Amino acid sequence: MPRKKVTEVSGNGGIKRKRAGGKKKEREFSSDDEFDDYEEQENTKKPGKPATKSGLQPVTVADDIKEKIKLDLPKVKGQLLIFGATNWDLIGRKEVPKAQVAFRNLGQNLWGPHRYGSLSDVQVSSVVSGPCAAHSLLITTEGKLWSWGRNEKGQLGHGDTKRLEAPKLIEALADEVVVAAACGRNHTLALTEGGTAYSFGENKLGQLGQGNQTDAVLSPALIQYNGQPLVKVACGAEFSMVVDCKGNLYSFGCPEYGQLGHNSDGKFIARAQRIEFDCETIARRVAIFIEKSKDGQVTPVPNVVVRDVACGGNHTLILDSQKRVFSWGFGGYGRLGHTEQKDEMVPRLVKLFDFPGRGASQIYTGYQCSFAVNEMGGLFFWGVTNTSRESTMYPKAVQDLCGWKVRSLACGKSSIVIAADDSTISWGPSPTFGELGYGDNKAKSSTTAQEVKTLDGVYTEQVVMGYAHCLVIVRQDTPQEQEKLKKLPEYNPRTL
Repeated sequence: MPRKKVTEVSGNGGIKRKRAGGKKKEREFSSDDEFDDYEEQENTKKPGKPATKSGLQPVTVADDIKEKIKLDLPKVKGQLLIFGATNWDLIGRKEVPKAQVAFRNLGQNLWGPHRYGSLSDVQVSSVVSGPCAAHSLLITTEGKLWSWGRNEKGQLGHGDTKRLEAPKLIEALADEVVVAAACGRNHTLALTEGGTAYSFGENKLGQLGQGNQTDAVLSPALIQYNGQPLVKVACGAEFSMVVDCKGNLYSFGCPEYGQLGHNSDGKFIARAQRIEFDCETIARRVAIFIEKSKDGQVTPVPNVVVRDVACGGNHTLILDSQKRVFSWGFGGYGRLGHTEQKDEMVPRLVKLFDFPGRGASQIYTGYQCSFAVNEMGGLFFWGVTNTSRESTMYPKAVQDLCGWKVRSLACGKSSIVIAADDSTISWGPSPTFGELGYGDNKAKSSTTAQEVKTLDGVYTEQVVMGYAHCLVIVRQDTPQEQEKLKKLPEYNPRTL
């Protein structure tokens, strides 16, 4: 007999009462001890069982109508700098897990920008991490993918679970030209120039899209997808999103909070009243986009052609060809921008950017917040970076940055770093670990946007943040720029 889908039911079969206070508690980061216990309860499912979905086949398009594409690498080239927390196993945790105890003193907090000694002649065209990630990737100007950081689930793609202090080429993808990638909490997606996607790392909730749920996949493998070539990839904590060249969006992984956009949070009551999730293990198309009026009237929004996608820990933003923004998933702290804290199970239009001349041109996400730059170049923020302060329930202009032209933006657990005009700007509440880049013996945190003086006179092409570390690509075209970079300290991490 098929398992019944049920709405939230408590032990005695009565409908669960909402807790007073109204705020749902979202699960905090990366396997604190509680998270590990939670995972053990959650995932006593049989490893490697194939998708139980009846008849969900991989998306397939006949070869004769499949487009042939060749995606370009980002036009950027420069040197990689790092600052922030580099004790990869400790990030977001009270202590290093027992299995990693040998490494517990490896990696310090870097309070200002450092160059990796081992990368002195590597030209970098893109750098990747994620607001829940303690691992990072870089793509060289030749399209080679390198990875380093935490590796408990094989998210580095080297075929093992050994943590890496410095970037290392992923040999399994050495023959591919990789043009983009994304980092989840413990998993990684990589996109090749031909529009195929590889995934590796944790797969307990199907977030690798390989058609099964297994503990971990240690080497890159293709996702189960046979449709039009892909052009974008993005990862939330335990789910993934891909976009094809026709502007269709697909998602897979954990459906909690409706974050996959398939109109369900995938919960069902398993034996002994335990809640489990009906995970999507194969890329599934997000079929409907909606708008809601003030009085709760829902109307579908037709012809949404997706141009960009960004994922926070448990929510997603997309930007479409008409410069509209949609958001869905976990609604806590107003991160969806719909003036309410309700979870949204399907992509819902963010009203503010749905006016002529006011559309969005860029979207970004932090762990529990969202950003958009509008056509006029104004930066908007919603959600929360500091959960002990007020949350912003709808997109509000960031006044501090009025008149700055934002080129790249990144947000980790709570810190924000921006490349704008000729400056790098950052801010974030304490505790921080150096990811603001202000330098040794300087302020450790800031509630208002500050210029990163340690990068004065250095042109930042791209900024990216992990949970508590920051990576930037800086230009090194002129002798002056090279001189400036030579003055920065070199980071040569100890290894065991």
